[in-house]
Amino acid sequence: MSEVSRRAFVASAVAAGAMAAGANATASVRTRRRVGPNDRIRIGLIGSGGMGRGDLQTFLANPEVDCPIVCDVDDRQAARAQALVEDIRETKPDMVRDFRRVIERKDLDAVIVATPDHWHALPTVLACQAGKDVYVEKPLAKSIAEGRAMLEAARRHSRVVQMGTQWRSGRHYREAVEFVRSGKLGKIRFVRCWAYHDWLGAIGNPPDGDPPPYVDYDMWLGPAPKRPFNPNRFHFQFRWFWDYAGGLMTDWGVHLINIVLWAMGDDPPKSVTSSGGKYVLDDNSETPDTQIAVYDFPGYALIWEHQVQCGVGMNDRPWGIWFSGTEGTLILNDAGWEIIGEPKKQTLASSKHGGSPDARPAHVRNFLDCMRTRQQPVERLEYAHFVSTVAHLGNVALRSNVKVIWDARNERVVNDRKADRLVGVGYRKPWALPYMRRR
Repeated sequence: MSEVSRRAFVASAVAAGAMAAGANATASVRTRRRVGPNDRIRIGLIGSGGMGRGDLQTFLANPEVDCPIVCDVDDRQAARAQALVEDIRETKPDMVRDFRRVIERKDLDAVIVATPDHWHALPTVLACQAGKDVYVEKPLAKSIAEGRAMLEAARRHSRVVQMGTQWRSGRHYREAVEFVRSGKLGKIRFVRCWAYHDWLGAIGNPPDGDPPPYVDYDMWLGPAPKRPFNPNRFHFQFRWFWDYAGGLMTDWGVHLINIVLWAMGDDPPKSVTSSGGKYVLDDNSETPDTQIAVYDFPGYALIWEHQVQCGVGMNDRPWGIWFSGTEGTLILNDAGWEIIGEPKKQTLASSKHGGSPDARPAHVRNFLDCMRTRQQPVERLEYAHFVSTVAHLGNVALRSNVKVIWDARNERVVNDRKADRLVGVGYRKPWALPYMRRR
């Protein structure tokens, strides 16, 4: 796939769930019931890239939602979000570079945090301190320690925080999870997640240079280490650099592992091992293009695996989740779920079940409803932190090159100091994260 085609694919994948919602939101200005001023929910957007604008479209499909301010360190991205709001709501929101200008607004009820991963924690914590609810994209943060700080902030300030793993609100995912929980598959002893992405290729080796004049690059770096500007470390490609994210292990792993843990329960893993590296890509990215992580949970084993430039996955699925039980196997992805009975036992009939519509509108609707009821959302923060922690542990094991023995109660690696340091993260001065434990 060419670079242009790949980018088009990524852009369409990001926006697909929100396009219809955005079109409906434009019509809703005229066709839906009028919402009184006391019913309004005012949202500020922090991070106006593809995910941020997709989330914002979905929020604005709900007639009670307004967005008086958008934020991005890239003026062009913020301008796109500003134009989106103006098109849907016929009002022009303010546009700022500094997320603190959003959080200090007294007329906001909540914020969307759709920044790169290294910027998830601090806006979320400060928004909770300011009395605002938060819808934050996945993974919850760049590190486990940041996720714990976010959870502490939400608890101390009684905030509703939802992580944007929208599959948690998907109908056919829920049906598959309920089947797994029913016991009809028998004893499940093995689960596999895989993500084989033939649309992800090499990003090249462009030289360092000056940031664009319409970008506040120092603010983009924020708490991350000071680095020269490189176009590959910016916008979508940030995912492939350890300073800002965790590669496919966290970018896609959180989605799939989320469903696994939903089905299998909330017992943490006892140990994790991982192997992989850059075996096919010749570029300046850092995270592995090929990785396997093996988790030892009480009662079952979980394998995560990903690779790029290959889309031929198990049972001809480029990605999916495989629950292997003594009576049969269940395979799940966005197209639906399938049951394959064990042929020698003949206790479980094989069957296929279709997929369901994009779950992002329902996920956002759940968050908005919880803002009013003050109940916890379906992807409550405790669960979001647990899921993200499991994904992060795959990278901790890979980068430390040890078998990680995990003390879940204290959130520590007990057998290796180098690995334990990777549970936390250092912040570049003057940035500091409230509630983050020192290691």
